[in-house]
Amino acid sequence: MIEQVSTPDAPETVGPYSQAIKVGDLLFVSGQLPIDPASGEFNSTNAVEQAEQCLKNLAAIARAAGTELSKTVKTTVLLTDLGDFAEVNRVYAGFFTMPYPARACYEVKALPKGATVEIEAVIALK
Repeated sequence: MIEQVSTPDAPETVGPYSQAIKVGDLLFVSGQLPIDPASGEFNSTNAVEQAEQCLKNLAAIARAAGTELSKTVKTTVLLTDLGDFAEVNRVYAGFFTMPYPARACYEVKALPKGATVEIEAVIALK
């Protein structure tokens, strides 16, 4: 069974998709932009601060689904400048512990709304 997950503690979607979908024992969380859910605006123009907000949004969605960020099995990080990789990596490491999730990181030409970072995740529910 497929179940939609939504929380006001993470930003509303910016298109026709769900914040997250539960299926089986997994939660598939859509790419999170660095939008502060309280203001509806980017928290910063700085990639490090944007990454932190993206991860906070992922954590809020995980909680709403009854799980936690520590159960993340896979992430994808999108950056508009791979030059930010090392700094973003340091912030990312603060949100996870061993065993770290599998991860892919790509440089992309652009992200929605002019963000410099977007992060998506697959999180175990049990």
